[in-house]
Amino acid sequence: MLKKILFIIIACNLFVVKGQQNDSISFKRGIDKPTILALHHFGIFSSRIHQNFKTSASLSTSFSFNYASGNTFHPFVETYIPKDPEVQKVQSQLIWYYRNFNFINQETTPADYMNIIIDAAIKEFRFNINIPINTQNELDISLRSYLITNGKYPFSFFTSDESIEWFHSNIAGGEDPYGRRYYGLNQVNFKYTDRHGKILELHNNDFFISGIELNHFYYPSFLINKNENLFFNFGTHLGINTAKYNPSIDVGISANAIKKFVLKNNNEIHFAFGASGLRKNVINFNDVVDLGNNPYLATIESDIEFTKFTKKKNYNSIGINYQIQSRFNKLKEADYYRLIGKWQEINGGWQHGFSTLYTSLSNWSFLYTYGQPKFKLTLYFKEDFKVNNAPDFQTGISITMPLLK
Repeated sequence: MLKKILFIIIACNLFVVKGQQNDSISFKRGIDKPTILALHHFGIFSSRIHQNFKTSASLSTSFSFNYASGNTFHPFVETYIPKDPEVQKVQSQLIWYYRNFNFINQETTPADYMNIIIDAAIKEFRFNINIPINTQNELDISLRSYLITNGKYPFSFFTSDESIEWFHSNIAGGEDPYGRRYYGLNQVNFKYTDRHGKILELHNNDFFISGIELNHFYYPSFLINKNENLFFNFGTHLGINTAKYNPSIDVGISANAIKKFVLKNNNEIHFAFGASGLRKNVINFNDVVDLGNNPYLATIESDIEFTKFTKKKNYNSIGINYQIQSRFNKLKEADYYRLIGKWQEINGGWQHGFSTLYTSLSNWSFLYTYGQPKFKLTLYFKEDFKVNNAPDFQTGISITMPLLK
């Protein structure tokens, strides 16, 4: 049923575009970058800010459809966080894997308790409409939805457990370095118990609409230096989260700078840098699951893109993007938490289900775009070189088409 619905939506938009022969999307305007946010198992339930590396507002309304697939794996881990300041002080003197305290007796040593297990291929289906308001302002509306799958072939060719473990076994990483084979390939185990006892649990083929995002971008003319090809834009962001585990509203701001170099034959190189801050759960509409006790998510992102134009004035571009996001949980708890997992049964990384929630998340994306006046097509893959499974490996495709002139 989901596939039929997606097919109908895409077909209808293709029909609209085909019927508007005089319309075209705004041509090359800075860096071509669709929404390439990592499919993190906490992040999918909140709005996160997509840095905007365009140099100016679009001239026409456009529609884009983004599809992404990411593989995430964390074995079962339990966490105890002592509440007594004296116990915290003692534990902070020890390396985390040597810590031990009487966490079972809540009367003598009260502690928060959490557990998590994540094993799934997460699919994202995102629909965007970009609406120009005037030459300096535009509105971007995004609907995000997700499908939880076991990642079997052929629907997760690059992000399946088999593909990732084949890479580990034959190219880099070694045989079953993190226990995927030990626990079994192509499974869905997606369950998290927060410190208040609330449970988030998903199963194979669970589909949900996670939220709607409203993004306003302002391109100030007084900061743009066309002689130096230097451009700036600022964004304000409102996220309405609709999933049952986190019905809430997020707000944020962003700032971006883009530098363009024009080469021989009018080919181009763009450099971009952006930063953003998001306040999660400004308003909660219900009793939500605690998806990290750090209320703020800060992001820094940089991008470099080379564009080569064809004789017909279409273009091909390749880009490299780096993003780093602040931690989901407050860092101070990592000084005294106790992690318990089946560390003897796998080679490494058993603690990552919780330890990575206390560290910044980073990833590299590699993008290719083909653009012409009637559409833009972008392919990308994202790699987590830090091994924090945010996710481990992710691929995506995006197509942008005009709606109205």
